Amino acid sequence: MAKKQQNGNRVRDALRAGDELPDPASSPVGPEKKAKGGKKLESAGEQLAELQEALYAEGIGGGARSVLLVLQGMDTSGKGGTVGHVLGLVNPMGVQYAGFKKPTAAELKHDFLWRIRKKLPSPGHLGVFDRSHYEDVLVPRVLGQLPAAERRKRYTQINAFEKELTDNGTAVVKVFLHISPEEQLRRLTARLDRPEKRWKFDPSDIEARRQWPAYQKAYADVLKRTSTAHAPWYVVPADRKWYRNWAVAELLVETLTDMDPQFPEPAFDVEEQRAALQGVGVSG
Repeated sequence: MAKKQQNGNRVRDALRAGDELPDPASSPVGPEKKAKGGKKLESAGEQLAELQEALYAEGIGGGARSVLLVLQGMDTSGKGGTVGHVLGLVNPMGVQYAGFKKPTAAELKHDFLWRIRKKLPSPGHLGVFDRSHYEDVLVPRVLGQLPAAERRKRYTQINAFEKELTDNGTAVVKVFLHISPEEQLRRLTARLDRPEKRWKFDPSDIEARRQWPAYQKAYADVLKRTSTAHAPWYVVPADRKWYRNWAVAELLVETLTDMDPQFPEPAFDVEEQRAALQGVGVSG
């Protein structure tokens, strides 16, 4: 892991949310060509798998730490694709996935964070939210169902909630997958053109696209109000899927490298067990 430790926070520093959003097709850091990006993703995947295994073992040994990857973005920005291509690089035993859609009637009877708390990663796990608690600010705001005062209240609640998570040992990695309207149009059209992709299309995607400016304004406010020292937002240009995958993998590698998860010490004498193992014969 020495090489990654030398790099430090290179990717996190470059992709941390600022006043201006990067071009959705740009490479603020890292590879600029697909071929090189593929090789770097493979390398990042190997490191991520090693780190995640150590985190999982640490949890089995009684450790309390975990990682939560929060993925937000417009329709077709690649939340599901990121889960498949990045989280698919590690042992699925140590991954906990949760996707959040429109709250159910039962969920609406509780505080908006109630359903989120139920899906937090267990110790030793790498959790991923495909959409998250931020949906309960973004969508009702765009639909005109969330007054400004209530919106500010929810920002405060979210910041306190994420501080609670980090204080309790969960590293929160929040990623906004930034896609252009032109690329979204291409991807939505492809879903209609290809029979095997039509299951991904929802007529509501058209209405959400019609509200594009309102969603961009809502996301800008979220990035400004909830990017904190303990849980900053990272903006990943998502027009190029290969770059998106590499960037998210690197964000996780840097986060886990900083955490430095440790394999637990065995609760037995290794040499004693080695001798006992050698003394056991197996007859056919």
